Amino acid sequence: MQSFVVSKNEAGQRLDKLLAKYLNLAGKSFLYKMMRKKNITLNGKKCDGSEKLGEGDEIKLFLSDETIEKFSEVKIPQVKKVALNVIYEDEHILLVNKPAGMLSQKAKESDESLVEYLIDYLLSKGSLTAEQLRSFRPSICNRLDRNTSGLVVCGKSLAGLQLMSAVFKDRSIHKYYQCVVKGRLSKKQMIKGFLTKDEASNQVTIHQEQVPDSLPIVTEYEPMAFYEDYTLLKVTLVTGRTHQIRAHLSSIGHPIIGDYKYGNKKANEEARKLFSIQSQLLHSFQVTFPELPEPLSYLSGKKFFAPLPEVFSNICRDWK
Repeated sequence: MQSFVVSKNEAGQRLDKLLAKYLNLAGKSFLYKMMRKKNITLNGKKCDGSEKLGEGDEIKLFLSDETIEKFSEVKIPQVKKVALNVIYEDEHILLVNKPAGMLSQKAKESDESLVEYLIDYLLSKGSLTAEQLRSFRPSICNRLDRNTSGLVVCGKSLAGLQLMSAVFKDRSIHKYYQCVVKGRLSKKQMIKGFLTKDEASNQVTIHQEQVPDSLPIVTEYEPMAFYEDYTLLKVTLVTGRTHQIRAHLSSIGHPIIGDYKYGNKKANEEARKLFSIQSQLLHSFQVTFPELPEPLSYLSGKKFFAPLPEVFSNICRDWK
């Protein structure tokens, strides 16, 4: 028999959800059968899995150590050591300035991504233990394209992960980007359109009118500086769709330089020779948090900034 007490990081979820993480190799039917037979109890009583857990609740597993070991596997990512550029950290969240070239999440099993580097970072500094990974895995709350650099918000606690994921989903958090585009844009503008995505190619198309399966998009940009036939823009994502900034700016004839998916090949080659760039010049440089409930109310209205990558900063340093 084993027992464990629900921690703050595990509270607020259903019992069956927690059991599925703790005994992650067991099927749901096995878990429900054990609850029916009172081989799994909650606070000494019979349970059915629908109970919402509170901090301090006690779960008892009247199972042999061999059975528990058989159905429980702690997956600790084995990744190369990466020094994360941490902009801010507290007990609930962590903000990372992701470099271009790093995946936000795995695309395939063999990939290494910011999620794995985050877990390795927390394990290394003692903020997370292998035992805690049985029931909760820290993760990211927003994603950036592989070749886009900038701010990614990560949830260290269950409350942090849930609340931050919710504000990204309802778009109450404000996200700001900087990018360099081909051509001169002289005034602040809000552009609208509709976006469709081809899942097979992971590529989107922008339409001026609504078409079947399209989603509305709104992008705001403001010129900040110029150099010859290039403009440094501040971009505000009013909606947040896949590849929105890259595809939307390209659709109006001002592709981001270094973007080989939505950009102009000739313009990219010219920019590569002129600026010696290795990736697209698109950077998420600011997030502003909305009003947040407890336990993250202390972050309400806070602004966080991620410095431009050195190559990006050097290119635009003397632009006017």
